[in-house]
Amino acid sequence: MNIFIFHGAYGNSEENWIPWLRNSLEKIGHNVFSPNFPTPENQSLENWSKVFEGYRKYLKEDSILIGHSIGVAFLLNILENIDFQIRASYLVSGFIELLDNPIFDSINKTFISKEFDFDKIKNHSKNFTIVHSDNDPYVSLEKSQNLAYKLGVQVNLIHGAGHFNIDSGYNRFDVLLENIEHLK
Repeated sequence: MNIFIFHGAYGNSEENWIPWLRNSLEKIGHNVFSPNFPTPENQSLENWSKVFEGYRKYLKEDSILIGHSIGVAFLLNILENIDFQIRASYLVSGFIELLDNPIFDSINKTFISKEFDFDKIKNHSKNFTIVHSDNDPYVSLEKSQNLAYKLGVQVNLIHGAGHFNIDSGYNRFDVLLENIEHLK
């Protein structure tokens, strides 16, 4: 199975839980792609899409997409623009609207300053799992609940996980790995 992990703003593929999850999934036989996207300089949907073009050929019906923070909006943009259904999408600390934080809003706006076609998005992934924390300092629970409402799913709330980053103690993400391993 091909699995894609998309990091967030100011991030990269070698931080937080991404290397651990990539290694754990590769050990059980999956192909894992975790591209590095330009951020914060040159962060835009267009520039991230250009980077993803080199990986698009690996996106198949049995694929899984995992997004963290603005990586969730990027994931949704991918789903909106494919013509087949993938196996599953995992949305960690995701949002589809401005965060009322000028630092992040200025670099995230190209990903979210549009109306998403949720009918298309829902048709292009068999499963959606939203994971959020009750104390995320960047993305309010309300933003995640709004996304969950649009997708017709529930938020999986994890107590005290912050933004699921190294500052919150997330250099591994056991719950996410277990969920992927048990996916039917």
